[in-house]
Amino acid sequence: MPVPAELPDETVVHVFYLHGFGSSPESGKAAFLREHLSAFGVELHAPDFNQPDFTRLTATRMLAGLDAAIDALPSGPVVLFGSSLGGFLAIHAAARQPRTATHPITRMVLLAPAVDFASGRDGWLTDAELDDWRRTDRRDVFHYAYGRTLPLRWALYEDAHRYDAFAARFDIPTLAFQGSRDAVVNPDRVKAWAAPRANVTLRMVDDTHQLQESLPAIWEESAMFLGLTQGRP
Repeated sequence: MPVPAELPDETVVHVFYLHGFGSSPESGKAAFLREHLSAFGVELHAPDFNQPDFTRLTATRMLAGLDAAIDALPSGPVVLFGSSLGGFLAIHAAARQPRTATHPITRMVLLAPAVDFASGRDGWLTDAELDDWRRTDRRDVFHYAYGRTLPLRWALYEDAHRYDAFAARFDIPTLAFQGSRDAVVNPDRVKAWAAPRANVTLRMVDDTHQLQESLPAIWEESAMFLGLTQGRP
């Protein structure tokens, strides 16, 4: 069991939820976390990474959007909850933050983090499908939050190659949850990512990518990890 984190009494802690690919700040996980955090007087911030245009989505743009959302808040420590692609973003946000940050990321909770996103090791698309995407600059994908199919530019995949979760280095205490029946994120790859990192605690659960069956247990352990007590973070 992770040791509860000690959060400064006098400091406002900003908690962010980073949604996954084809999702939104209004997803079921976001709503779940928002409701449970509100019982402790904590507001959940959830940037919409689909904006301003899902078609031109890139990891670099999403990270810039997260930076802007964090910088808009008063100085203070930041906690990141990252789901799937949002977990991938959280890893890189933590790895690149300056040591003099006015909004230091002090701990993270990762939910089925897409550690292999666009790495060439994820098996998301065949070589032929990748070649077609590169040649046409278009890949049609179903956006679950919008309920319709939308095109994606090749820049998403090309840009994501700049970010390697396995090479990312950070010492922030991190709690990760991964479903053993996940058909989107390979559980073995998440295990391989977490294994050499002493600051990462990985919890394997009997669940699928959405982790819906495990959310109550995930919340219970996450609340302890974050040192939450009734009425204050």
